[in-house]
Amino acid sequence: IGSPVDCPDKDTAGTSCTISLDKLLERAVQHAELIHRISEESKLLFDEMLISFGVVNLHISEGTMCSPKSVPVPMSKTEIQQISDKWLLHSVLILVQFWINPLVDVQASLMNYENVPSALLNRSKWMSTKIISLEQGILVLIRQILGEGGLVLEGTEDTSDRFVSSDMLETVRRDYSVIYCFRKDAHKIQTFLKLLKCRQIDKENCSYF
Repeated sequence: IGSPVDCPDKDTAGTSCTISLDKLLERAVQHAELIHRISEESKLLFDEMLISFGVVNLHISEGTMCSPKSVPVPMSKTEIQQISDKWLLHSVLILVQFWINPLVDVQASLMNYENVPSALLNRSKWMSTKIISLEQGILVLIRQILGEGGLVLEGTEDTSDRFVSSDMLETVRRDYSVIYCFRKDAHKIQTFLKLLKCRQIDKENCSYF
């Protein structure tokens, strides 16, 4: 699918476009679902590539390079019911922005592998592109739901040198860690957006969770 903010019905001058909140939420959820699915496929393709390299049981410690600490996960139905739409939107934006640079780095790194599957390369490129499209959609959602003042974020983590390595095995471990962890956060992003969509569209009839 295209960007969540693609507009098929622009005016004749192509200068203005109004997307309903319902449509924007629907596109954002579709985007998140596809990103999660492709991240799962990428992880499986990476597993297969590791086997072909003779690397098995590549250990990834729980929590390694995963979610930013500023996005705790609600653990109970009560906690979920208490979180605000603002918290959902800001958490999704933090998660999306957290992974933009690492996904771009993995895409570039995979180009240096020998005999890397084209399917993995294509999915890596797709994810690094679509996560940016999703960011654009989330920013529009924040403006529509929270207003212009809703764009202030606190505690966003810098990931610019989070994944630095010179040794090839460590490079493989780093790249695998990114995909391994990103698929978990992709599921989280998908879940948060589905809950937001339910609240905004179904409102008091929302039974999600």
